[in-house]
Amino acid sequence: MSCRSLYLLAASLLLLSSCGEGTTAPDPAASGAPHPSGPYFDVRGLLDAQVRQLAARQPGVEKQVSLRNGATETVRVPQVKWADELQIFYQVDINKAALRGAYAVDSASLPGGAVRRTYRLLPGYNNAPVLRLDVTSTAGQPQQIQAVLRQDNALFFGQKNLSLSLQGGHLQQYSARGVQKLVLFDSLRYRSQARVL
Repeated sequence: MSCRSLYLLAASLLLLSSCGEGTTAPDPAASGAPHPSGPYFDVRGLLDAQVRQLAARQPGVEKQVSLRNGATETVRVPQVKWADELQIFYQVDINKAALRGAYAVDSASLPGGAVRRTYRLLPGYNNAPVLRLDVTSTAGQPQQIQAVLRQDNALFFGQKNLSLSLQGGHLQQYSARGVQKLVLFDSLRYRSQARVL
């Protein structure tokens, strides 16, 4: 692995884990079912279950990383600390007391028996980071989770698109792409895609 690859990997991990609101450690008692204390899909419970599964299996990942629209670097990481690796996705948790009633919920039937449930942020909740969450499920099993998050204030703007792909209840791929801009600095665009080996 080249020094450039290591640099890009480290930089992407820093980018992906920064600039979001703080999260607490995963709750091992949570489940992937609808959240017991909230009306929205339980992203936290799904992630907790995936972290437990992946920690037990200990697969590696293959990552493709690109910064500032530069060349894509591919890196294989044989050992992964999954709670840290998936930490950015915990920012998608919309089942918080302050967000009750903040999202309009729509459902659509898709070909093949899949159902997509979409959670859209309603006007008046400007401090909520998740603008939109799409959960596509087949027979009650989540297959695809996609989210758009935004942070915007006088000093910083950031937007990121996060995606998780699952098959048979197991995480297969995940990605993050976005842009961030600090006042007086150029915008930084990044993209990271990973495949569970």
